[in-house]
Amino acid sequence: MGLVNDATNHDATDRGAITPGALPSYATGPDPGGPEATGPGPTGTESTHPRLPDANPAAAALSGLLRLLAEGAPAERLTTAAARARDGGACAAEAALVEEAARAALGIRRTLDQHRRREAELTALFDTAGDLAALRDLDSVLRAIVRRARTLLGTDVAYLTLNDAAVGDTFMRVTDGSVSAAFQQLRLGMGEGLGGLVAQTARPYASSDYRADGRFRHTIAIDRGVGEEGIRGILGVPLRVGTRVIGVLYAADRAVRAFAPDAVALLSSLADHAAVAIDGARLLEETRAALVDLNEANETVRAHSEAMRLATETHDRLTELVLRGGEIEDLAREVAALLGGGIVIHDVDGTELARVASEPIAPPVRGAAESRSGGRAVPVDGTWVWAVLAGPELLGSIALTGRGPLTGRAPLTDSERRLFERAGLVTALLLLLRRSIAEAEDRVRGELLGDLLAPEDGDRARDAGSLTLRARRLGLDLARPHSVLVLHCEEAVRARLAAETARRARSLRGLSGVYEGRVVLVVPAVEPGDRPGPVARSLAAELGRVLETPVTVGAAGPADRPNGLSAAHSEALRCVEALHTLNRTGHGAGLPDLGFLGVLLGDRADVCGYVERVLGPVIAYDDRRGTELVRTLDAYYAHGGSLSQAKDALHVHVNTVVQRLERIRRLLGDDWNTPGSALELQLALRLHGLSAR
Repeated sequence: MGLVNDATNHDATDRGAITPGALPSYATGPDPGGPEATGPGPTGTESTHPRLPDANPAAAALSGLLRLLAEGAPAERLTTAAARARDGGACAAEAALVEEAARAALGIRRTLDQHRRREAELTALFDTAGDLAALRDLDSVLRAIVRRARTLLGTDVAYLTLNDAAVGDTFMRVTDGSVSAAFQQLRLGMGEGLGGLVAQTARPYASSDYRADGRFRHTIAIDRGVGEEGIRGILGVPLRVGTRVIGVLYAADRAVRAFAPDAVALLSSLADHAAVAIDGARLLEETRAALVDLNEANETVRAHSEAMRLATETHDRLTELVLRGGEIEDLAREVAALLGGGIVIHDVDGTELARVASEPIAPPVRGAAESRSGGRAVPVDGTWVWAVLAGPELLGSIALTGRGPLTGRAPLTDSERRLFERAGLVTALLLLLRRSIAEAEDRVRGELLGDLLAPEDGDRARDAGSLTLRARRLGLDLARPHSVLVLHCEEAVRARLAAETARRARSLRGLSGVYEGRVVLVVPAVEPGDRPGPVARSLAAELGRVLETPVTVGAAGPADRPNGLSAAHSEALRCVEALHTLNRTGHGAGLPDLGFLGVLLGDRADVCGYVERVLGPVIAYDDRRGTELVRTLDAYYAHGGSLSQAKDALHVHVNTVVQRLERIRRLLGDDWNTPGSALELQLALRLHGLSAR
């Protein structure tokens, strides 16, 4: 019945633990009897038992004791039996015998009272167990426990703390009779105060006056809460489930009170019932939660099963479409029918590949970027977008319209979103198939490219007619002038560079491929005299942005016949190497764009063109105005940039030299006299002088 543990731990005994040694060998309850009375008996009437004859007073007294025990007479009447025997004439020995019998009768009476009291307590415990068993809510169980503890022990306050394994302390959970907010929010560390010691040692502890009891570890927070509540006497017993302590049950008075061993045993028994009820309520709540989770899981499984069925049907339909050689337009129609919206498919360049049941939309660049980074279809302004990927490579995008909040139709469910993404995967497959076909064509183009760029030797002359015929079959007109561009990037992305260049070659009606380890592009010139520098710069910027790595492009040409493409290729290759040497990796240019370096590196030095690009504005000004800006600039550089020496050579005032140089600055720009520009100008002046002669 929850009796206290054996007190072999001296520390626990010193600090107030209740031990069997504290239990007396007899009942400690108050004497139920009172002063002896000859009046009414236990039934409220005058006793009708005849007095024994005076000839045998001791026997009469003993017989009277038995009658009083049987009647449940008060204890006071038992204590007067010896006196009545002496009054009746009993001798000293007989009186002593009667007195000893009276003491035995009192012991029997106390034992019977204790049994009755224990019977009442057990009845109350059984009632408590029944009440707790009928409760299903944990909070209700806890409130019923502390309320019954307060009632059974007749204390001012009862409360219960539960252990927090995560924090390592025990906290106030439920109180009954408490009026202090600070007390109701107490947390006790293991070993702190009376309750912390009970939670730590799993033994009952009691204190008749806790605030004055120095045997326990007092803390400021605990003493403040206990003081605010006004508690003096405290009894605490552990709540155990098996060998595990889950909390502490307390009974406390606001007056000094020494808790008897019976009180300890009673509260311990109640704690044992309470622990079982708490664990049962916890298990019941966990079971309820598990049932809720199970129902949700069943619903999730049902929805997932339906989604899987739909996904399987969709997969079969889309797979059949691919196997029968369907096109992008066929795929768009299938997906639009499945999802009840419009479909628009773009390639990586933003070109519309297919559109079904939708108005034209701009390429969803932002949505494709978000989808690519997040790996999911994303809604953008009422349109769902999925980035079509092949590994890390972006192939294009697929957009679903008419399924957003602005359209009046329900947005995509999770299963429909997955179907849309699956359609994007099939789109990627179709685009890859198209690329494979294009790459097969590119191999044929690559063979033609190799023959066009290969230099002539003595043993093999170039057959221009055959090359022109082969090119015409691929849609390339070699009768027009063509420029050659050599592209360079990191080795890791060269294959992607070749694929991107091939796409641009088709749109430009040109030819591309890999030649001698470099990606080469041959494109027709728009006009016969067009220089390829702008095309090289545009291509370097665009491809660098798409591939997210620097792409350097060197250009040459245009060549007006097939036999000139080999020389143009060599010049474009030298241009790429010059760009790297000049730390202009990631840029595009032709040799003429490199200034005097282009003149030095080019096979066909365009001296007049170079002079025109560098010195043209000054020469034109002299021609229109009849000034001598070119002669002044030549004199200025010839005399090491000295204004005084230049004015002597020109036979003019120094202010005139300054004014002419200011005019040159306006014509050529503020950086005309930087070291690099000065070198270009001096070379152009020399070449201009040679051409004038």
